Order: sequence, then C-alpha cells, then structure tokens
Amino acid sequence: MNYYERALELKEETIANRRYFHQNAETGLDMPTAKAYVMNKLKEYGLIPKECGHGVSATVGCGGKVILLRADMDALPMPEESGEPFACTSGAAHACGHDFHAAMLLTAAKMLKENESNLKGTVKFMFQPAEETFEGSKDMMEHGILENPSVDAALAYHVSPGNMPVGLYMYNSSGTMMFSVDGFKITVSGKGAHGAYPHNSIDPINIAVHVYLALESLIAREADPKAACVLTVGKFEAGTAANIIPDYAVLEGTIRSNDPTNRELLVRRMKEVADKTAQVYGGSASIEMISEVPPLICDPALTEEMVSYMQEMNLPNAQPYPGISASASEDFASIAEKVPSTFIYLSAGFTDNREVYPAHNPKVQFNEDVCPIGASCLAYCATQWLNNHA
Repeated sequence: MNYYERALELKEETIANRRYFHQNAETGLDMPTAKAYVMNKLKEYGLIPKECGHGVSATVGCGGKVILLRADMDALPMPEESGEPFACTSGAAHACGHDFHAAMLLTAAKMLKENESNLKGTVKFMFQPAEETFEGSKDMMEHGILENPSVDAALAYHVSPGNMPVGLYMYNSSGTMMFSVDGFKITVSGKGAHGAYPHNSIDPINIAVHVYLALESLIAREADPKAACVLTVGKFEAGTAANIIPDYAVLEGTIRSNDPTNRELLVRRMKEVADKTAQVYGGSASIEMISEVPPLICDPALTEEMVSYMQEMNLPNAQPYPGISASASEDFASIAEKVPSTFIYLSAGFTDNREVYPAHNPKVQFNEDVCPIGASCLAYCATQWLNNHA
C-alpha cells in the first residue's frame, strides 16, 4: 500500500475527525467524549479497542515484534480565540495540536488495518489523555499499555505551529530533545489574624514571598551554568479579603532541566528551601510533587531509522531539521525511559501573510495539510520497522 496516497484519499475524513476533537475539547485524565469517539471509530475501522486506564488501546497484526504508536488527545484549560468556525466554546482549547495527533493516529489505524495481511508483526495504538498534566502516560503504563503484547519500540509525532512550511520535520538523535519536568505544590501554613493586628499572626503570604525569592536564587547561584535549567512559579494563591491575614498560601510551579544531576539538585533544594524558609518566619511548608517526568531522550538508532523511512516516502517539501532541543516537556519521556522510542515534530505552520501564534496561545492556528503527512508517516514507519525487525 502507498500510505501517503491513501492518506490523501482519507484527508477529508482525517480533518473531520480532527475538527470533532477540536470542537469537543476535553482536559485532564477524564475524557469521556474523546474516548467514546475513538472507540467507535476504531470499531468502524474493524479494530477491537480496549480501555487502558483513562485512555484507549488497540492492535493490528499478529505476533512478532510490537511497535507502539502513540497520540495524546487532551486540550488545555483556556478559552479559544482562534476564529476557526469549529472553535471550542466550552472553555477548553486544542492550542497544542493534540486533536491532530488523535485524528492522524485514527487514520493510520484505518490504513494499517486495511494492510493488516502484509504486516510482519504487531502495531499497538495508544490514545492518551492528560499529557498536559503529565499524568496520561503514567496512567496508561500502570494499566499495561507496554504489556500484553510487550512493546519493543515506540513512535510519536507532534505538530508544530508557526511560519514554517508543512513538510519540515524536526528530531534529535544525539542528545536531550525535551527537558524533564517536576511539578510542585508548596502549601505554606501560618496563623490567620485581623489585618489590623499582624503581630498576632504568622503571615503565610509574607513567608510565601520569601520562598518565591529564595527559589529564584537556586537557578542563579546553585544550578550548574553549563546545564540548562528552568524554575517557574506560575501560580500563587492566598487570602479571601484585604483585611484578613489568611492561614495558608499556595505556590505551584515547575522545575525543568536537560541534565539529570541538576534536576536532582534543584528538586531537593526546592524542598529544603521551602521548608527552612517557612521555619525562619515561624510557619511550616508541605510539598506535594504533582509531576515527575524525565527528560525526553530519543533512542539514537531508532530515530535515524525512522527518519530514513520518512525519506523513502518522497513526501512533498520534506525538509529534515536534526538536533532540535526544547525546554518544554513531554510525558512520552516516560515511555522512552522504558522502551527504545523516538519523537518527531511535524510542521503544521503557514507561509502566507497571516499573523502566526505559538502553541498554548488562544489564537493559535494549525495547517490541516499536515494531516496526510502525519497519518502516512505513522503507518509507513511502523510497517517498515516491522519488516526490518521481523
């Protein structure tokens, strides 16, 4: 089967699936609408889908080596301002392109099922929730996505907006592709009081401010400057009224790094700084780790192998861009830590005169011309890998 030609025939169907996910965006682990849609489509295509934790799995082929194809399908908790006629109005937005990933994997599953008799092994599909909260891969791994049958290799694609032409693909076979992410929640406990009598209180807001400033110094004075490290506090909540000193304040943030040693240092020191700073001012701090995702490091040999398969396809305007590294994080890294894996970006940008926006922006738009490229690459790379590892 010529997967790209078949994907072009199925382009409108892929786009329709993408727009359904987009218009019915859901966030987090619990995605009943997306899950039901995926399961119904897979059944329509002749597969037998199964729930796997909060996600969906299915297989085509029989026996032999097993390659996992993964797509996340969750959105972000933010209003959409893209101006698209199929924009979501529920307060969630597919501003990171996961609607494309799910739709492209559905089309890949359909094509692989059509070509099942020629497969030299098994393809397993992973439709994952909660990538944005770094819970989805862990959830599906805990429910056996890498087992029964046991997975030998894994592949995932991610679309990218901007002013880059469709056809550009970005990868890294020689180093860290994406940073680790350790999400934390620090709850500072003090003693509430009347705002007019602060001496009767242990002010958790004052403590939290000092914790925040101390955390900022970790990057400046403790992280190795040769490594790349990012510490961001993105949420600070406290109090209910101007004249009340509250009992507690909450800080939430993330630590990211491309270096395991600095990752360990910063996570440990974040906990120590929060605890000791709170004690200095008479309060206490409790720390909850919200996410613990390693750096995404793709298997070098598998990555180059998948790129070679993409080059065989003679895709229009195909342009490789090796060595990409990003300070964002991706919970596919948890899969890559267990089995040889690779992760490749596909440009879904525009080269016309429109204003372009980055991912996670409420106005971001993606080019649907990427749909047949992503779907055919998933199917062809999986088929070729099985052929060469039978």
